[in-house]
Amino acid sequence: MYRQRGEDVFVVDAHVHHWDASEENIKTDGGEQFIRCFYDYHTGFTPEDRQWSLDEYRKYSADRMVEDLFGNGAVDMAIFQPTHLHEFYKNGFNTVDDNAELVDRYPERFIVNGRFDPRDGEAGKRELERQKEEYDVDGVKLYTAEWKGDSKGWRLDDPETFEFLEKCSELGIKNIHPHKGPTIRPLNRDAFDVADVDDAATSFPELNFVVEHVGLPRLDDFCWIGAQEPNVYGGLAVAAPMVQNRPRKFGEIMGELLYWLGEDRLLFGSDYALWNPDWLVELVMEAELTPEQRDEYGVELSTEVMRKVMGENAARLYDIDIEKKKKELQSDEISEQFGLGDDYAADAAAD
Repeated sequence: MYRQRGEDVFVVDAHVHHWDASEENIKTDGGEQFIRCFYDYHTGFTPEDRQWSLDEYRKYSADRMVEDLFGNGAVDMAIFQPTHLHEFYKNGFNTVDDNAELVDRYPERFIVNGRFDPRDGEAGKRELERQKEEYDVDGVKLYTAEWKGDSKGWRLDDPETFEFLEKCSELGIKNIHPHKGPTIRPLNRDAFDVADVDDAATSFPELNFVVEHVGLPRLDDFCWIGAQEPNVYGGLAVAAPMVQNRPRKFGEIMGELLYWLGEDRLLFGSDYALWNPDWLVELVMEAELTPEQRDEYGVELSTEVMRKVMGENAARLYDIDIEKKKKELQSDEISEQFGLGDDYAADAAAD
């Protein structure tokens, strides 16, 4: 468990992937373009001595993922966000069922989210029901720029999408995670536009819309939507690694988000394996606003604020009792493997 100035910070990485972009799994040129664009993001915002080779990056083992996330205690729990991309990859890029295998192996550490595509019609609704029945998913990741046949995307405010959001509400799937932000080659930038979150969030106040990547580069649009819709949250994946080589920009983004949405509606995400929390968590926790930013936004990146952003907000949305979870993690397989039990035990003793 991460500690800052003697205080514990329970970290829930709310955005991780276990993908397969191996050459054997690539189906079309789009698959190769997609992973190479991901790799450019990785090298652009990762310290040089922590960068992976492209071959490592295409496909990594479950064991490596577990060590990267939990080995040095940077992360306590993680939430899978699936990205299927069956037009680009023979067996999919990062599927619900593949992610669920790791949840079966480490149920105390991982949460799996489902997904839907409104273009799948009634078959898609039955698939969503299966994901709920088999994996008890509390959330879905939505990829509105995903290609399907001649279609190059869909919108959250389409009538067909509303039918799926109604199905989520009916099934008790309450956390909706639309990717709204940076595009990835060859997907269309406009299909990731954040504008369609507004009507969906207004129409389904019982659902939480965790907008992944906070709409970047359309941060202003996202903030104005988030300010008026109390069920809209900001997922910090992609924004977080800017702390490494664009610290002033990271401060500007955090200042805007805290000013408009507040500290209770932001969720940390590493977007692993785009970036690795074993270095990212520390940099985010140590980040500070400039004096000018503190004066303009009237906010601080205090330990109290960051404790919410790094884990407490995600725990609230996913019904995680942090104190109970700490006790469970004292002796789970991962704590045994990496010698982490004393961290949780010491905290439990202090209770």
